[in-house]
Amino acid sequence: MAHSVTQEYMQIPAVTRAYTTACVLTTAAVQLEFITPFQLYFNPDLIIRRYQVWRLITNFLFFGPLGFSFLFNMIFLYRYCRMLEEGSFRGRTADFVYMFLFGGVLMTLFGLFANLFFLGQAFTIMLVYVWSRRNPYIRMNFFGLLNFQAPFLPWVLMGFSLLLGNSIVIDLLGIGVGHIYYFLEDVFPNQPGGRKLLATPGIFRAMFDAPQEDPNYSPLPEDQSGPPRNRQDVEEEDASQGQNEEDPQQEEN
Repeated sequence: MAHSVTQEYMQIPAVTRAYTTACVLTTAAVQLEFITPFQLYFNPDLIIRRYQVWRLITNFLFFGPLGFSFLFNMIFLYRYCRMLEEGSFRGRTADFVYMFLFGGVLMTLFGLFANLFFLGQAFTIMLVYVWSRRNPYIRMNFFGLLNFQAPFLPWVLMGFSLLLGNSIVIDLLGIGVGHIYYFLEDVFPNQPGGRKLLATPGIFRAMFDAPQEDPNYSPLPEDQSGPPRNRQDVEEEDASQGQNEEDPQQEEN
C-alpha cells in the first residue's frame, strides 16, 4: 500500500508535485502552529526593510486554514497545473517554470498597489485561465449545474467566489495575468509582424530540460552497443583478416 502511494506520488509531474507539496506542507505547518500566517503574508515593508525575502514565495503557498476553501483551491491547483504540465508544456519543463516566474513577478508587482496579502488563489486562477484558452472546445460541467465551454471556466469560478462573499480582486488579478501571458505567448507571435517576447533563458533550459540528442551524432565503433568481446575473439578476428589479405597474393602467383 505504501509503495503504491509513493509510486503514484512520484508519477506526478515534477513542477506540479513540488508546488502542491509545498502548499500542503505550508498549510500543515500553520495548522500545527509551527508557524503563523503573519510570517508568510506579502508585506513589502518587511521585505525591503527587514530583508524577509521569503515572503515573496510563501504568500503563494498558503491558501488559508484547513477547510472547504483550502480543499477547493488544492483540487483546482493540482488538476489544472498537472494538465498544463502534461499537455501543452509536455517536455518543456523550463518553459513551465518560466511561466511560474513570469506570473509570480507580475502578481507581486500588482500586489504592491492592491494591498493583497496572499496570492496563491490568483496564481491558481492564472493556471486555469491559460489551460482554458489553450483548450477552447472542451465542455465543462460545474457541480452538475452549469455546462459551458472551457474559456468560461475562470469567469464561472469568479462568480462562484462572489456568491461565497469573497472579494473578486484576486480572481481578476489571476485572469489578468493569465491573459497577459496567453497573449504574449500564444497570440502576439502569430500576428503579422509579431514575434515571441517570452523567450525562456538558457539557464532555465540547462537546469530543467533534458539535453537533446544530436541527430547527426554517430558514435565511434568501440562505443556502439554489441556483445562484449574477449581477447581471444579479438586475436581470432585479426588472424582471419590477415589470412584474407594473403589469399589474393596466392591467387596472383
